[in-house]
Amino acid sequence: MPTILSHTAPILALGAGLGTKHVSPRLLLAAVFFAIVPDFDVIGFHLGVNYANILGHRGFSHSLFFAFCCGVFGFILAPFLHCRRPTAFFLLFTAVFSHIALDAATSGGFGVAAFWPVSDARYFFPWRPIRVSPLSLRAFFGARGIAVLKSELLWVWLPSAALLLILFLFQRGKKTR
Repeated sequence: MPTILSHTAPILALGAGLGTKHVSPRLLLAAVFFAIVPDFDVIGFHLGVNYANILGHRGFSHSLFFAFCCGVFGFILAPFLHCRRPTAFFLLFTAVFSHIALDAATSGGFGVAAFWPVSDARYFFPWRPIRVSPLSLRAFFGARGIAVLKSELLWVWLPSAALLLILFLFQRGKKTR
């Protein structure tokens, strides 16, 4: 999995790029939170849940169904989030979807249960350029952690910055018309 900070990069870029006219600060904060929610499943390690179990890491919380449910949650909470319902659905769904996609592009682990409840199978993308982050802090603070961060800068943060720039230029172009 990418680090928890890198999971927020695509949704921060999307939210900032769309601007406060469409994405309220509350919605952006909720989307950033939902971008990391799938990894709350690591609590299962401490509860004795096996990694390969559908309740384990990268199980049901890394499914398109879960992303859809998070989008529905945003749709319901849209008035509290100070935004339109479709925007809340889109951003929270996209936050979880981006998490799933990033994990499917990593170099390790069991893959993501993207199609649960239809299938318990775990999947990766054929091309997996993102170095998988170690689950322990001790392993992270060393050469392996530096390699992970370099990988994330190249494959997560740089594309997110490009997305932000494209959206910014598009928004700016709309204003000059």
